[in-house]
Formats: sequence, structure tokens, C-alpha cells
Amino acid sequence: VEYQQAIISRQNPSGARLLKKKMHAVKSMERRFEKQAENMTQRPDTEEAIFFRFAPDEGIPAGKWVIDYELPLLTAGERELAHNIRLQVKGSEKLCIIGKNGTGKTTLLRLIAGELLQRRDIRAAYMPQNYEELLHLEMTPVEYLAISGDKEETTRIRTFLGSLKYTADEMDHSIAELSGGQKAKVLLLKMSLSGANVLILDEPTRNFSALSAPVIRRMLAEFPGAIL
Repeated sequence: VEYQQAIISRQNPSGARLLKKKMHAVKSMERRFEKQAENMTQRPDTEEAIFFRFAPDEGIPAGKWVIDYELPLLTAGERELAHNIRLQVKGSEKLCIIGKNGTGKTTLLRLIAGELLQRRDIRAAYMPQNYEELLHLEMTPVEYLAISGDKEETTRIRTFLGSLKYTADEMDHSIAELSGGQKAKVLLLKMSLSGANVLILDEPTRNFSALSAPVIRRMLAEFPGAIL
């Protein structure tokens, strides 16, 4: 800048005065930005772990059958995936279905969820592998989670979202614009607010960070209801 000012001063005195005036304005802006920066909170380079817990309205009695499920044949289109499935879950048991990709785990969980969500003697909630099955992508997270929409409820939801490391900007953007991890958090919070005591979860930690995934696993281990 000083070099350009020195050149223009010799060749164009009028232009030099104009350039000097502009540079004075730029320097003033720089000082103002520096002053604002001093009062800003620095965003950390490392992600913080989320805070989260499930609090069902009531647990599951130890002797209550959550599900006694039989399926002679599990299929996907014309493909036969498994035969003679028998699944029993009682009380607050936690059952993990494992297997290679393409063996029908998601298909089976979707069928089980369809049955458990219709029950009235339990409060079931389902988290599919494809979040878009349940999320309303055009809504904001606050709109999706709200029931009454009153001010007190909205404030409470924003507090919960804040504990899940949502920024104020993310709370007011459509769900479609969120990352996979943020979409997963919306679904988990929806399940928590529903007071569910039976959870059907399809790979619940797959979109969470290395810091947040342990929080989710601990929360599930401490959950007083049943989990599939």
C-alpha cells in the first residue's frame, strides 16, 4: 500500500489524496474489527462431548413381556434373508442384533418397530438407519420437537438442543440443511421427550463423533427401559 501511495503521489496528486482517504477508512475498519474481536468468544478447535440422558415416564416391570416375536421367513423383495426367527424380550432387557451387511437387520428392526409402535401398554420409539423416514426435513429442529409451540416449551427445547451442541443458527435452519450427526440428535431428543420406555435403534451411534458416541452408549446402558 505504501509503495502504491508513493507512486501515485508523483504521478497523480489528486488520486493520491483519494487513495489516502480510502486507506484511512480501511484502517478505521481494521481497528473497529480488532476491538470487536477482543470481545468475542473463541470457538474451540476441538469438539466438546454432548450432554444427554433419557428419562422415560416409567420403566418396564421385570416380568413384563416387551415382545414375543415369531417370523417364519424374513425377505427383502424376492431375497430370502432368514428363516424361523424367534425373538423374546422381557422387562428392561437390552438386546443387540448383529450380522454382516445385507443379512436383514434393518428389515427385521423395521418390522418389529411397526408392531411395537402400535402397542398401548408400552411407549415405544424408533430410530431408523435412514433418518428421513421420520424427520420432517422442511421444519426447523425446534418446530419438529414442539408439541404446543408455547414460549415455555420453545425455551426448554432450545436449552436441550444447546446441551447437544446446536448453535442458535442451526436451531432455526431447516432439518434438511443439518449434518447426519445433528439429524440423529434431533431424533434422539424426540425419543427422549416422548417418555418412551422401549427403544428400537438402528445403528444409533454411526453419525456421532468420537467424543459424543461414548455419551450415547453410556446413556443407553443406564436406560431403565428395554432396548432393541
